[in-house]
Amino acid sequence: MNSVKSHESLKPDSVLFEQPILDIKINDDGVIYISQTSPLPEYNQKITQILEYFAKIKPDHVLFADKDEGGNWRKITYAQMYVQVKAMGQFLLNQGVSLERPLVILSGNQIEHAVLSLAAAHIGVPYAPISPAYSLISKDLAQLKGVFSLLEPSLVYVSDLEKFSRATDVVVKGDVKLLVGKKTDKPHDFDFETAIKTEPTDAVDEAFAKVQGSTIAKFLFTSGSTGSPKAVINSHEMICSNAKMVTEAFTYLKKEPPILLDWMPWHHTAGGNKVFYMTLFNGGSLYIDDGKPTVMEIDRTVRNLKEISPNWYFNVPKGYDALLAEFEEDAVLRESFYKNLKTIWYAGASMAQNTWDLLDKYAIETVGRPILIGSALGATETAPAATMCTWPQKTSGNIGLPLKGIILKLVPFEDKYDARVKGPSITQGYWKQPELTLNAFDEEGFYKFGDALRPVDENNLDKGFLFDGRTAENFKLDTGTWVATGKLRIQMVDHFGELISDVTITGADKSFLGALVFPNLKALRRIIEKPNATLKEVIANKTVQEIFLKSLQALAQESTGSSTLVRSIKLMDVPLSLDLGELTDKGSINQRKVLSNRSQSVDEIYNNAASLISITGEKK
Repeated sequence: MNSVKSHESLKPDSVLFEQPILDIKINDDGVIYISQTSPLPEYNQKITQILEYFAKIKPDHVLFADKDEGGNWRKITYAQMYVQVKAMGQFLLNQGVSLERPLVILSGNQIEHAVLSLAAAHIGVPYAPISPAYSLISKDLAQLKGVFSLLEPSLVYVSDLEKFSRATDVVVKGDVKLLVGKKTDKPHDFDFETAIKTEPTDAVDEAFAKVQGSTIAKFLFTSGSTGSPKAVINSHEMICSNAKMVTEAFTYLKKEPPILLDWMPWHHTAGGNKVFYMTLFNGGSLYIDDGKPTVMEIDRTVRNLKEISPNWYFNVPKGYDALLAEFEEDAVLRESFYKNLKTIWYAGASMAQNTWDLLDKYAIETVGRPILIGSALGATETAPAATMCTWPQKTSGNIGLPLKGIILKLVPFEDKYDARVKGPSITQGYWKQPELTLNAFDEEGFYKFGDALRPVDENNLDKGFLFDGRTAENFKLDTGTWVATGKLRIQMVDHFGELISDVTITGADKSFLGALVFPNLKALRRIIEKPNATLKEVIANKTVQEIFLKSLQALAQESTGSSTLVRSIKLMDVPLSLDLGELTDKGSINQRKVLSNRSQSVDEIYNNAASLISITGEKK
């Protein structure tokens, strides 16, 4: 066992953050185990214990705020939230919400969503926040149907039934009750305004008394490699311990409660766990940003940032790029953004170095000092924070070291390491899917990320680790959106039919999806009636290019969003190679090897090479 000293030569703001001291064990087989020497301090076992505490000591402090239809902030204090949680807890008990028949929330971030989630936690029954896209964008509602089939909910909440009625008409059936936020004449069972007036009884306190650390608080859905819904179990202890880990990492939160402005959706672990509970467990305030990092919605974020100056800010790299475009000519925005800021946090995708440098540059110009820019390794199954980089860096990419209470296991994998973790913040598994649960953990009980890491310095592991791709095939776009490559690949193969022999999806940390397409030479020779044409001649044929363009355009019409919209393809003139490892001995494609071997072709997709077949970024 080796003890590694604290980080040296840190910048002045390092006193605001944890400086890890590590225990490192290296087995004879090269497997590395890393943890902190300091244990994780004690933490609550029930989520709403901390709500009750802050409701007493700072009753009038704003907990959550969102924007009403007039653009004004609606606010709810800690004391108001606690009263509403108990009232809504009684309502949920009255409706028979239970472990076997949980609450499902189909709408996005808002105060009502927060009340319902904390009320369910308070009485020890789970809830599931579901991506609104499942209801509003999906054409066949397949994902939503899968969720309802798995959970069998007793109560469903939607903020606006006018928007969600297409979905609720399909899935809210039988004895499932419908709770709505906005008043409507459409048929429903309850409205939030009435439900929140329910008088709590002793039954609420009795239910709260039965809550334990192992009690399930929520289900968060992740599609994983199969593309089918997986309900990740989030227990009270999982959430409470992770919140404590985060506070231990951002030590300034112990004296300075967080002030957050955030848009990250609560059906994702980053927004729904990290941001949501970091606010609650540190007596902070979360202002729900109604903007997003898109050309159409960034103006709302800009407006909100001029009203709210955060001391901790989180976004995906694309979101920072959108903000930086506004910073250039808006000194008022820069001043409001930086004046209280202690941390700039990013996740979901790699941050371009240019983005990093500009964030650093504007910080120094605006407040005269750098702001720590950091990232982490996490997953829905890890609550989400497992590692964090809490010391200053000059370049992007360092995901840091394990948090207190976490053991990071690194298993040699080619020239890198397969990352695995164990600790109180790791999920029990997947709801009603024992086989998936079994496959998610190794023989020692470590959760397997499917992520590859490599040390910043092989000889000095306390300098942290760099994310080095997926050991599995799935990846994220630069928005943080997961792409189920296996499912999409099958869809493309089916769609193009005899035109192709196989395809590899591209787009990791990029703004859109592309594909390396391996044409079926025999079929294309027949189509153009040139039986002796070479593969290069076939690909250059105008008829062939027109056929692929039309087929790509047709595929776009089947897309449900950025995770399924392939915008550019490159027809490959060199077939897949068994000798180079691109094909297995069973004849299946090794997509990771293809991407590695043909990195120049991948680069061409994102550099607008003339040889591409491309469509616009919008569906027509």
